Amino acid sequence: MDTSVISSKYQVVIPRKIREKFNIKPGQRVLFIPYQKSLRLVIVPSIDEAYGMLTGMNTENLREEVDEERC
Repeated sequence: MDTSVISSKYQVVIPRKIREKFNIKPGQRVLFIPYQKSLRLVIVPSIDEAYGMLTGMNTENLREEVDEERC
């Protein structure tokens, strides 16, 4: 298990092995998600990487469409 220490400026270094495994580059965005008693770090994909991620998603019950029908 790889660990890191929080600096006095609340910065954390991502260990090399993890950076290489997930191809994390400088300037890349990450998202922190608190979950129960843990903190999850999620890599935010670039627009190019995210393109097509939702292909095939079921859009039958979108709330906006339901709200429009009530008006």
